[in-house]
Amino acid sequence: MKKKVLAWIMLALYMLSLAGCACEHSWKKADCDDPRTCRECGETEGEPEHDWEKASCNAPKTCEDCGETEGEALDHEWLPASCSAPETCERCGETRGEALEHEWDGRDCVNCGEERPVEDICLTVWAPVEEQVGENSWLNVMLKKFEEAHPEYKITWIIQTFSWYDIRTYVTRDVAAAADVYMYANDCLGDLMRAAALTKLDGDYLSQVQNDNSVAMVDTVTHTDGGVYGFPYTANTWFMYYDKTAFTEEDVKSLETMLAKGKVAFPLSNSWYLASFYVANGCTLFGPKGNDAYAGIQFGGENGVAVTKYLVDLAKNRRLVEDNSTHGGYWLAGKVDAYFSGTWDAERVRNILGENMGVAQLPTITIDGEVKQMRSFLGSKAIGVNPSSDYPQAAMQLAAFLASEEAQLLRYEMNGIIPAATALVTNPVVANDPVAVGQMLTVQNTTVVQPTIPEMNNYWYHAGHLGIEIMNGTITYKNAAAKTREYNDAMNGL
Repeated sequence: MKKKVLAWIMLALYMLSLAGCACEHSWKKADCDDPRTCRECGETEGEPEHDWEKASCNAPKTCEDCGETEGEALDHEWLPASCSAPETCERCGETRGEALEHEWDGRDCVNCGEERPVEDICLTVWAPVEEQVGENSWLNVMLKKFEEAHPEYKITWIIQTFSWYDIRTYVTRDVAAAADVYMYANDCLGDLMRAAALTKLDGDYLSQVQNDNSVAMVDTVTHTDGGVYGFPYTANTWFMYYDKTAFTEEDVKSLETMLAKGKVAFPLSNSWYLASFYVANGCTLFGPKGNDAYAGIQFGGENGVAVTKYLVDLAKNRRLVEDNSTHGGYWLAGKVDAYFSGTWDAERVRNILGENMGVAQLPTITIDGEVKQMRSFLGSKAIGVNPSSDYPQAAMQLAAFLASEEAQLLRYEMNGIIPAATALVTNPVVANDPVAVGQMLTVQNTTVVQPTIPEMNNYWYHAGHLGIEIMNGTITYKNAAAKTREYNDAMNGL
């Protein structure tokens, strides 16, 4: 009997163990310190648990309850920039940089494939007659090339003939009615600026001018405010022609050496040429860039007097021939071996000297025992953009295109206009022309910008008469200081 009772008790305990606690558990969620716990009986289950927030690009995996972290923040997964959005992280949406600009290949953007619309525009161009003679003229060829390079435009062209110097009159008369793009001589810069008729260059357009040209050439289209207002494409300056049977390339580096060996023609009474001696000795015209009216003309003082005395001696030298009007006439008479002029005399000199024609930049002179570099006035022909243009972007693109190295080289090949772009001096087409190389080296090495401000008008007449008085002997060593001061005052309008 006792054995049966014990068996039933053991069975009951076994059955009770299978049933577990009789409590209907009310579980409290596991947290960072405790496992899941019954609120009624305190029974626990499992392990403590963090409430993890997934790692992001800015933070590692982090518990929302206690702030504990695990691992490291994720790396951004950058999607490339497009024309409509900058680089963007695929995980978090963060952006960096800027959206791309469209990069057009014809009408299609190579970045996004977008096709740009065609804009109907009308551009008026004023250019000298020599640029547009015939259906296959330089200008017509370049306009066709521009259309091919810019399929985003459907262009109606209005081409009219105006010389570089006519621009001064016709543009300033009515800027709003003038051409979108026009070619001008930099002598006109001051008048055009007073009429607010030129657009200031910036960005890539300014970089093009600065990178393609010498500093002096850039200065020819720089106004008093320091801004650049045109694309220069050829120079207006003078240099030296010489007979290679009389002088070597080494001889023509020094005027004194040349005068010791042969005769030299020079227009001392021409104010455009006379300044080269004074500038050589540190005299200035309206500051270093030629556009500071307050700086005035500084041909006086010890430097100026020293030049005047040098010229008094030079005028007495029987091997120097005054040549202000013959345009190479002394060559024909066989009276001189060197002559200072510009590209306008190239054909004449070439016909006289043939293969013996040499061309060089300006020589040095020796003043008071010191070697000084002569410098000729430098001007330019340039392409300007009218700020009143209805299509300013296209007009600026066209002006830059017409002044590009490609355009300058083609203009030289078709019209013989020597380029301004310094890189072209080594181009095989240009390098075989001694006149082109001579002018381009002169521009780079032995020029000073010719001032275009109104105050320069006082210079021309008085400088010419200074040269005349030196040549006819009125100015001597004895009165050189007084005469130099007198003419310097007159040039400054005093």
